[in-house]
Amino acid sequence: MNRWFKLVIVSACFMSFPLIAQELNLSPNEVNFKLSLEGSRFSSAINILLMMTFLSIAPSLVLMMTSFTRIVIVISFLKQAMGTQQAPSGRTVSALAIFLTIFIMQPVWTDIYENAIQPLSDRKIDEKTAYKRAVEPLKSFMLKQTRDSSLLLFMEMAEMEPVDSVEELPMRIVVPAFMLSELKTAFQMAFLIYLPFLVIDIVVATILMSMGMIMLPPMMISLPFKLLLFVMFNGWELLVKTLVTSFY
Repeated sequence: MNRWFKLVIVSACFMSFPLIAQELNLSPNEVNFKLSLEGSRFSSAINILLMMTFLSIAPSLVLMMTSFTRIVIVISFLKQAMGTQQAPSGRTVSALAIFLTIFIMQPVWTDIYENAIQPLSDRKIDEKTAYKRAVEPLKSFMLKQTRDSSLLLFMEMAEMEPVDSVEELPMRIVVPAFMLSELKTAFQMAFLIYLPFLVIDIVVATILMSMGMIMLPPMMISLPFKLLLFVMFNGWELLVKTLVTSFY
């Protein structure tokens, strides 16, 4: 049905073309189309195209080049360690991760806006210079969180020659190395978070077995103690503080 609908639309356009040409005092057989690449229209079209492209890949950029990945992974492991799979919900975790990412990345984004976006809007610099200025603070942030072993790994796979400074590395090396380092750091933090809750599970399971309550699930008894322990020590504040300070 969609195919026939498209055919009808195309046929209607061709049939109405002579009427439009007659209305505009044009000859249907002598209509010429001219594309001008001069002036500001071409620049505006390119800017719109770049903006649409950026908006389409913005979620991937947030995942790849910011602190979002580490925060989401750590909070997800916290939910599993506590045994509360549905609380907080996935949307709540994502919202918290987004706002923490904005808080952590604000100095970087401010630098990009003041040195790249604002001068480009005022036509003081061209697009190439704006790109270089925008990449510098973002690359500096990622390199501070990236391990040398991850950088060397991707340099070897790309068969890249050694460089004098890590700032000379291209983004195709820095971005995947940063993601790999973030995954490793997130799993290390998750392991440390898991330990106290694992101890509670072991203690509760041992007590139940010694009392002969083998059929009673240990999770039913350990979950309230986990929640109590987490609330008593201001777990959310400690977790957020640890996540934020881990990037500085």
